[in-house]
Amino acid sequence: MILLAFCLAGCKPGLGIADVQRRIRTEIVANVRDSVLPFWIDYDVAPDSGFYGTVLRNGTPVADAPRGGVLNARILWSFSAAYRMFGNEVYLKLANKSQRYFINTFIDKVNGGVYWLVNSDGEVLNASKYTYAMTYAIYGLAEHYLATGNDESLKIAISLYHILEAKGREPLHDGYVESFTQDWKLQDKYDHNAPKTMNAHLHVMEAYTLLYQCWKDDGLRKRLEFCVDLFMNRIYNPARKHFNLFFDNDWNSLVEMDSYGHDVEAGWLLCEAARTLEDQNLIKRTNQLALNVTSACLSEGMSDKGYMIYEKKAGRKTKHASWWGQIETMIACVNAWQISGNDAYLRSADTVWTFVKDHMIDKEYGEWYSDCFDGEPMKDAPKVSMWRCPYHTVRLGVEIYNRLK
Repeated sequence: MILLAFCLAGCKPGLGIADVQRRIRTEIVANVRDSVLPFWIDYDVAPDSGFYGTVLRNGTPVADAPRGGVLNARILWSFSAAYRMFGNEVYLKLANKSQRYFINTFIDKVNGGVYWLVNSDGEVLNASKYTYAMTYAIYGLAEHYLATGNDESLKIAISLYHILEAKGREPLHDGYVESFTQDWKLQDKYDHNAPKTMNAHLHVMEAYTLLYQCWKDDGLRKRLEFCVDLFMNRIYNPARKHFNLFFDNDWNSLVEMDSYGHDVEAGWLLCEAARTLEDQNLIKRTNQLALNVTSACLSEGMSDKGYMIYEKKAGRKTKHASWWGQIETMIACVNAWQISGNDAYLRSADTVWTFVKDHMIDKEYGEWYSDCFDGEPMKDAPKVSMWRCPYHTVRLGVEIYNRLK
């Protein structure tokens, strides 16, 4: 493998690697505790039993905005993970609040599964069943169980796993279909005409990895092994060192497009799945794949300003940088550093973190800007929305806290 040297502007190669390690850990954990979580505690908790669906940059809620199942499952995961890691009773209170709100509001007790969207009063606006929403529900509830020991959360997480296995799998070629109607019939249309996507399967794998830590079921283990094998032998393109994104039911790739954030995220999550399975041969293979993918993304996707660009499509690279893409790049780089011992990976994480400190952290109102374009923050975007959540940022704090001890 080519030796990496991605110490761009803001990274200080003369600083000892142990000093870099300590500083990154201290700064990121402090940001999550002192800026990210307080924003969600202060501004997103609604006076009813739930959480606002949209909050503007300055903390102003849009009180009547719809509320998404994915956002609320991610809020559940975030406060549960924060409490499990840091032990703050405020996090516990909100983890329990979000667990109750999610179960009461988003679980379809007639057809099974998770509602996609409700209004601010809890009335269902879109009852379609998305594999993506199912996985985050399992993920959030499993984390709540690990944080609190709440058996109801584990029981419902397991029931959602069984529903997804019974209703969500494609019968001929296996894998999970992107979405269904309210009562689990196939949809007429899919994005890019793709009934199967890398992203949905990535979060099936992520959710099953965490659920298996709670519940050592043989059937679940086999499905987690299937997901890992699927990524390594179907979704991954070894010639390009990237993951394909959109597929038909026969697993033919439909679009040639590189999503750098999804690539690096999939690399380190594959490693987590293999470690959870405690399969030494699989650990070696996923480690090597993660190194290959992370190296390719750093080589092809890093801007000269120190951020990971969003994607490349039809040979053209965007100048857009997402908050979550920077987060997944930092975690992937730390993971690659732990696997390889190559300090260039950790310095690459430091480069991205320096960009985030300078351009993406909102020093006026707290939390992060969601996006930058050519290095400049897009300040009008809301801090809370259907897709803007605390999950990636809190997970960065948890991963860095644990990995850089």
